[in-house]
Amino acid sequence: MSGIEWTEVTWNPVTGCDRISAGCDHCYALAMARRLNAMGAAKYQRDGDPRTSGPGFAVTTHPAALEIPRRWPRPRLVFVNSMSDLFHGQVGEDFVHAVFEVIAATPQHTYQVLTKRPGRVRRLVERGLVFPPNLWLGTSVENGAVTHRIDALLKVPAAVRFLSCEPLIGPLDIDRFLFPDSCPDGCGCRRPQDADCFECACGGACADWQPRPALDWVIVGGESGPHARVMAADWARDLRDQCVEAGVPFFFKQWGGRTPKAAGRELDGLAWDQMPEVTR
Repeated sequence: MSGIEWTEVTWNPVTGCDRISAGCDHCYALAMARRLNAMGAAKYQRDGDPRTSGPGFAVTTHPAALEIPRRWPRPRLVFVNSMSDLFHGQVGEDFVHAVFEVIAATPQHTYQVLTKRPGRVRRLVERGLVFPPNLWLGTSVENGAVTHRIDALLKVPAAVRFLSCEPLIGPLDIDRFLFPDSCPDGCGCRRPQDADCFECACGGACADWQPRPALDWVIVGGESGPHARVMAADWARDLRDQCVEAGVPFFFKQWGGRTPKAAGRELDGLAWDQMPEVTR
């Protein structure tokens, strides 16, 4: 089982990664790999580049782990590569296809893949990578400086597309990504709820247009650990409000801090545990 609130179990056919943005500065997986390396864990004995990675955290594929989901007797919600990024450039295209083949062959499970490299996902799709219907794809977005990842995510035909805004280290406006398309009447409205919709060039004709949000789920959480950066409450509230208005499931994972459990998981007195519908 997993200690991550929004999944049931983790599956790591790849381990290791490299830091590429501010959200990676205090990577929990890098710190955990260092401990596992010191303990002699077999999967964590290759060291990564000390400038971007660390002891036991070199990108490593584990072919033997590919068979694990086939052995699970009951359906599970599976977070793929909690200790890596499946779409890291050092993970070969053939191995990515092998992981997708396992996912497609086990439709009883629902798989959640989270990446900071959705641009590579888009390129692999253009080269023939096919997304199984039981695979959710998300990208990590820690602040407004990396919203290009959302642009890339929206070009990928995943059944569920989601954001992990954890650690949230700055304000983030996702409204334009929730509804990226304009009214087909050409009036410029992006959704019927726009305040000026009935006064625009189409004279309110787009009121019957019902666009579906381009994002299916948003996770928000503060950073944890001894060097945790503070998450402003208004950053979390703003994302919650944007999701509520758009009808997008919102999951508030934690406030964070040195001891995250002490700060709790409630936002304005409520627990936000919304998730997309799991179909098995």
